[in-house]
Amino acid sequence: MGLQNRRRFSRTVSYILLITGVAVVTIPFWYMLITSLKPQSYIFEIPPQLWPQEITLDNYANALGKDLFGLYFLNSLIVAICSTAATIVVSSLLAYAFARLKFPGKELLFYIFLLGMMIPPVMLIIPQFIIAKHLKLLDSLLGLLLVYVTMNLSMQTFLLRGFFESIPRDLEDAALIDGATRWTIFWRVIMPLSRPGLAVVAIFTFLYSWDEFPWAHVAIKETTRRTLPIAIAFFQSQHLTEWGQVFAASIVALVPVVIVFVLFQRHFVQGIAATGMKG
Repeated sequence: MGLQNRRRFSRTVSYILLITGVAVVTIPFWYMLITSLKPQSYIFEIPPQLWPQEITLDNYANALGKDLFGLYFLNSLIVAICSTAATIVVSSLLAYAFARLKFPGKELLFYIFLLGMMIPPVMLIIPQFIIAKHLKLLDSLLGLLLVYVTMNLSMQTFLLRGFFESIPRDLEDAALIDGATRWTIFWRVIMPLSRPGLAVVAIFTFLYSWDEFPWAHVAIKETTRRTLPIAIAFFQSQHLTEWGQVFAASIVALVPVVIVFVLFQRHFVQGIAATGMKG
């Protein structure tokens, strides 16, 4: 086999693998979309149809008008945005301290801090519940926000520390010579140069806060404090689940996630490469 034939074969195999990967990722989303457009009587048809025989928007109308869907959406949006903003601020301050400042036991403290990455969040629900109960944070969006921030700090601090360490120290030295304080250097030098890393933190934290279900289900019993994942889980009656409405609500819930990713896409790709997560 000649060199040109080998290249053609390699390119063909690459295209086949890429198309297969795209299909594996896309088909579930496509099925969710078409199911949200089907009447209930067509949802379980055999064989499943990749294009609905009858299209209806009733599922969307019923889902959006059901109970307090708009309030649940707003609750999720508030918690996700506030959690993301707080995580970015706190994790960037911690990462800068671990990356640039010198203090006794820095490395030991950093590795102890990273233990948070190794503990599954579900294992912490009971101690979190006990602490939240004593602090009167149950049935509160603030209780969700604080837990989401703490659960993201270890991972995001780890990512940002690596990103901060890649920034040349000469820039900070020049700023120090000009009379800048550490606080000024952090906000005026480090943060503007760290937009790709901050985009990674923003997207990961927003996704976690927007989609999180177990803690929200345990901590929130008040109807008006529910978030969107809990609301979607309750889209069922005693004997029948309205899957069309469930998928319609899920499609609506994807909109903020898509918007966030589109806004940060360029910085996100750069940040993934810079933080060493590529591949």
